[in-house]
Amino acid sequence: MPRSVNHVASRARRKKILNLTKGYWGARANVWTIAKNTLEKGLTYAYRDRKNKKRTMRALWIQRINAGVRAEGLSYSEFMGKLNAKGLKLNRKVLADLAMNHPEAFKAVINQVK
Repeated sequence: MPRSVNHVASRARRKKILNLTKGYWGARANVWTIAKNTLEKGLTYAYRDRKNKKRTMRALWIQRINAGVRAEGLSYSEFMGKLNAKGLKLNRKVLADLAMNHPEAFKAVINQVK
């Protein structure tokens, strides 16, 4: 009896990967083995960089808060220590947004902390 091969499923599996590699350069878009390797590596980078993005954004928020409080004669660490001592529950994302886009509101927060 001849061996039965489920060509429909294997073709669908390949097609799924080749559809995900559309727009890649050269053989990376249409040669099965190269496309598969490239896609796997790309998905690995995507997973890793979703974590790195969080790190980078937190660092950016800290820099923006630091720049805002230094104009008022405080350092970032002093400001965050006093903020926590006062019990104000503002996270770094909100504080950075206030420092960049609403300086008068940020100044009010600093005055409340001082």
